[in-house]
Amino acid sequence: MRPPHATIPAHDPQPDTGARTRSQRQRRKRIVQAAAALASRGGVEAMQMRTVAERAGVALGTLYRYFPSKMDLVVAVVGEEIDLLESSIERRPPSATTASGRAVDVLMRATRGLMREPELADALIRSLILAEVETPFGDRMAGLLLRVAGGPDAAEDDLVLTGLLSSVWVQELLEMLRGRRTHEQIQRRIEIAATRLLSDL
Repeated sequence: MRPPHATIPAHDPQPDTGARTRSQRQRRKRIVQAAAALASRGGVEAMQMRTVAERAGVALGTLYRYFPSKMDLVVAVVGEEIDLLESSIERRPPSATTASGRAVDVLMRATRGLMREPELADALIRSLILAEVETPFGDRMAGLLLRVAGGPDAAEDDLVLTGLLSSVWVQELLEMLRGRRTHEQIQRRIEIAATRLLSDL
């Protein structure tokens, strides 16, 4: 599943069909993968647009047509990470019997996935906090948590609570990246936050 990212404009007015569009999707994917690979080794500073273009095998002008700025590219890399998490949840849904338990399962899966590439995780989280462009990260994480924790009967107001839990997780992840939290400490703190915030789901 690869949903489009609302913050990244569609530069091609052509319908999403045919070999031309498939080629564009493949090119976009190469660009995002190249950016992620560079960030995983040197943080956002390593994601120089010219370097990303060279690694992806595209012209610099082509890169800018897909991603007008570095932050647009960061948003796309984050989107790919969330796509992977959503695919993981579709393949293996959380089995906990409580809403908080299912939310914790999702957040700790996300933690493990990001921490496989700590440089990339650090680059993405810090960039999102300082982002000068609108990012889908918070809304997508809150929506994902609401789906797994609350299910179809969840109230719209519950999205605020899952959004708060997502924010707590981001802050805890930053603390881990700074060496101030262990995985076990993060899990315990997320469990406490989820139990309090999602008690009515």
